[in-house]
Formats: sequence, C-alpha cells, structure tokens
Amino acid sequence: MSNNTKPISAVALFSGGLDSMISMQLLNEQGIKVYALNFNIGFGSNKDKSEYLYHAAEQVGAELIQIDIAKHFFSKILFKPRFGYGRFFNPCIDCHANMFSHAFAKMLELGASFAISGEVLGQRPKSQRREALDQVRQLVRGIGENPLYDSILSRDGSDPTKPKTLDELILRPMSAKLLPETFPEKMKWVNRDKLLDVSGRGRQTQLAMLKKYAWKYHEKPGGGCLLTDTAVALKIKDMVSHREVVFEDVVLFKVGRYMVLEDGARLVIARNEEENKKLDITHGKMDKIIPKDAKGPLALLDKSATDSEKILAGRIVLGYCKTDSNQSYNIQIGEKHFSLMPCSREEANQYLFLHPSQ
Repeated sequence: MSNNTKPISAVALFSGGLDSMISMQLLNEQGIKVYALNFNIGFGSNKDKSEYLYHAAEQVGAELIQIDIAKHFFSKILFKPRFGYGRFFNPCIDCHANMFSHAFAKMLELGASFAISGEVLGQRPKSQRREALDQVRQLVRGIGENPLYDSILSRDGSDPTKPKTLDELILRPMSAKLLPETFPEKMKWVNRDKLLDVSGRGRQTQLAMLKKYAWKYHEKPGGGCLLTDTAVALKIKDMVSHREVVFEDVVLFKVGRYMVLEDGARLVIARNEEENKKLDITHGKMDKIIPKDAKGPLALLDKSATDSEKILAGRIVLGYCKTDSNQSYNIQIGEKHFSLMPCSREEANQYLFLHPSQ
C-alpha cells in the first residue's frame, strides 16, 4: 500500500470480458477500489449489455461506470487512426489509446491513482503485440502533455512521488510480470508479485481462475467489436467510397439489409421490429421509406436517389411487407407518396450488397 494518505483506487477499461474481470479481481484482492469503465464507441454489441456489465463488475467488487464516446470515436479516431487498421476496419491501437485518454480524464474526476486494462501480451495480433502496447503508451504519453494532467505529473522528475509521463500510470495486471515495472508497482501501490505473467492466445490460466472464483457472469473471448466483423467493415468501406459518411450512418452498418441500387443509391431495410426502431432516425443524407397501408419494414434511402431508384426502392420494401404481388400499395418516400406494386424477393436480392452468408 502507498505512503500517501489517500486510499489507492484505479480506473479499469472494462469490456465485459474475462481478462478485464480477472484484472480487476487481482486489484480488489489487494484492497484497491476499482471503477469499471465501460466505453460505448458505437460498434459494440447490438444488444444492451448494461445489466450483464453491472453484475459482472459487481462480482469482482468493482463499481460500473458507463461512458458514451461514440461521437468522439467516430469523428476523431475511426477514419484517421495514426497506427492504421487491423485486418478489417478496426483501428485497435488508436482506439485503446483513446479509451485510456477518457479513462485518465475520469481518473482525475474520481481522484483515482492509475489505470488498468485486461490486455494480454500476444493474445491479439494487431493490438496486443509488445510493439502495439508500446504504441498505445506513445499515444497516451502525448495525451499526457495536456495541462489537465499537470497536477499528477512531475514532468521534470523533481517529485519522485509522481510519474514524469501519463503512460507510466498504465498497468496491465494479466501480463504485468512480463512487462517493465510500472509506476504503481514502483510506488508499492500494487504488489507486483500478486500480478500475472500470462501471454499468448491460450486460455488455461483464465479458465482456471474462472473455475476458482465460480463467477456466474462472464463472457466467452473473441468478438465484441463489430469493426472486426467482415460485413460491417465492408459496408463502411462501401459507404466511404459512395459519399461523405456521417455519424447517423453507424446504425446502417450494424443493422438491416444493405442494398446498392441500379444508379448507385444505397438502401437499408429493417429485418425485424427491433431494427425498425433503430432505423427510425432523422438522417441528413437519407429519406425514410414508410409503407402506409401494408405491414412491414421501415427503410432508409439516399436522398440523392433518382426517381426511378425511389420507385424501385419502394417496390423492394413492399416486397418485404405482407402484401399481394398483384396489388398496389401506398408508400411514403421522404415527403412524397407513391402507389406501387411490390417486387419479388428474387428481384430484390440482386441488389443486396453482401451475399446472405457474409
């Protein structure tokens, strides 16, 4: 424990996964208060995980704090990552550094002492190589140059009770013994001997600890971020090539049937009632398509669509409604109303951007 009078606490990047849970448990066992920060970047699960996250954090004695950084991530990180993308459209290194940026700001607000994450050395090929961890440190060091952190840093090294740079306050408990000693360890805020030396893609250590603690709430490894989903990545790349991408497009990448019409307009059609709700948004570059006298899906169509594409889009949407193929139906596209006959599913399928198996 520290010589400081204030109790030691930490903020944790909490994905909901087993590695971050174990990391928080290791600190909890050392009497360190942990705030589990779960960041919404806009590309997490399509399902609301709030209840699960609350219980998972509670199991390891941590206090859950959910933080929405989706707009910031979209405008500042997604399309201009300093360290590029992984295999898909995932700017993992810049994303992790961005999360640490928000975590350290929250750390100051909470009066906490340092930040942790559940990263495991060598577990992920893009973001958890030793070089990648060092790149995250490099970005966080730059973030620490903000005067916001003057009070907790001793930039000239004159105060040994404070680190020189912000990245010195990053601790990765899962692989700590394989990494250089961090400031929290040097200051004896954390007992390094009680941290781990896990590396690689194997899960033996994690599964053994899961069995030991008998946690009811835990997630299987892998997945999580939709930016590593092939279909989502391809749709983002397509929209980028088509027109300026705006924040409201995020939902179009995650839900619905994504189509490219004959003159290039993009059409997205909900597949169920839940997707209907998600696509029921005000979008500066898309018009809503609403069946008026048939039960069926909501859709969004590029405002730039030609008149023939609007008619085609209306017919396609009606084809997914409960309709008679030989009857005309009223359908609203933007501010205009049309009376159209539905087209067949076979005809509609030729406009799908991705094969159903993708």
